[in-house]
Amino acid sequence: MTIAGSDSGGGAGIQADLKTFSAFGVFGTSAITAVTAQNSMRVGAVHLIPAEMVAAQIEAVFADLPVASVKIGMLGNANIIAAVAKSLARHGASGIVLDPVLVATSGARLLPKEALDALVTLLLPRAHLLTPNLPEAAALTGSPIAMDEAAMITQARALLAMGTQAVLIKGGHGAGRQSTDLLVDAGGVTRFASERLDVGEFHGGGCIFSAAIAAGLATGWSLVDSITQAKHFIARTIAAAPSHALGSGARLLNPDRRTE
Repeated sequence: MTIAGSDSGGGAGIQADLKTFSAFGVFGTSAITAVTAQNSMRVGAVHLIPAEMVAAQIEAVFADLPVASVKIGMLGNANIIAAVAKSLARHGASGIVLDPVLVATSGARLLPKEALDALVTLLLPRAHLLTPNLPEAAALTGSPIAMDEAAMITQARALLAMGTQAVLIKGGHGAGRQSTDLLVDAGGVTRFASERLDVGEFHGGGCIFSAAIAAGLATGWSLVDSITQAKHFIARTIAAAPSHALGSGARLLNPDRRTE
């Protein structure tokens, strides 16, 4: 199940998540938290779905279908966060991958700063895995953006102390020839490295990556195996992106098993 916002441009959010679930051969369900008017260049408008309607969507799915994992993306405000947390707790949801969507690729803020406290107190403790990028990890911990692995590990441990079971800090916003993601949990630190692809700015990579991890968990893979397969998948998806942009802004990705 994906709980996230709708992207009219099809590159991120619910649309990207469901494409990714399909690519991994798992049946995707959804609860839409927001309708956005956006494309590869900008987010033009955002309409948040009432919290009770978000909860109703979650309830409808859990009442009828076996939900093996949950990917959470854009939430929009504190009321929606509270409704999602309450519904997931009621159903004892497992395999929760929380992608803390704070700002869109275009720079539009998708979660108000005042809602961060609700995210940290209500949803982080329910998450099996938190998947922040470097700016998101910095915002959640109130720290400068990490410039090296030591700082990434320090921030990950601070996030663990907030209650999440594991943290995967993504290194895509970093520098160097390799993009290294760090998984930090009670067992220690695991590194996932890949060559950094010089394809320019792209849209939806974080959504696709976290959805791929959730799909792996739904399949029954371990967390490490799910991340490993998701890392390969997003790398192939980025590499297979058309050399010419579909739109006029950030490159849009198309998660598809045919990239293998």
